[in-house]
Amino acid sequence: MIHFRVDHFFLLSDHLSLSKNKLTMMKKVAIHLAEGFEEIEAVTIIDVLRRAELDVVVVSITGSLEVTGAHQLKVLADVLFEQVNYDEVEQIVLPGGMPGAANLNGHKGLSAQIVRFNAANKPLAAICAAPLVYGNLGILDGKQAVCYPGFEGYLKGAKILQAPVAESGNIITGRGPGAAIAFALKLVEKLVSVEKAELLASQMLVN
Repeated sequence: MIHFRVDHFFLLSDHLSLSKNKLTMMKKVAIHLAEGFEEIEAVTIIDVLRRAELDVVVVSITGSLEVTGAHQLKVLADVLFEQVNYDEVEQIVLPGGMPGAANLNGHKGLSAQIVRFNAANKPLAAICAAPLVYGNLGILDGKQAVCYPGFEGYLKGAKILQAPVAESGNIITGRGPGAAIAFALKLVEKLVSVEKAELLASQMLVN
């Protein structure tokens, strides 16, 4: 018969819990901000993913850490695009808004990283107008996707859905500001677990 002391059990349990948290924290998610980003989407995604204990890095593509949103809310990013080691990044996330999405679309360095991520089947996500970035790069061809109404024409080759959030292959898209929490929880579900997403939804009183 194997004897297992209770205090040893709790030590082992704590060790496993810490190990799981460490693995979660290793999953770095890069959320990219350009001038004119949609504030509800950006802040919601950052908040929810950090509640999930993911390693969230807010990246400015503007050359300045201070980035101004579409409604004049100023956010201080963590790093500049040029300072990011994308080999350490698990997922690229693009909030929407205009002209934020257009500015993301015009950044050649970001586009190159997105193409590289997609070729490696690494997770990508975009919400509102920002799926146009993926559409213009041709990586939505044959995939299901959603976007803010009026931007469907930019999602080249995609099958457009009317749902708040769409997941197709390695790409998750969201429809707009009202879908920001559902979109962020879907990211948590894929990067951590369904259980963690459900727990956060319950804590935030999300139906």
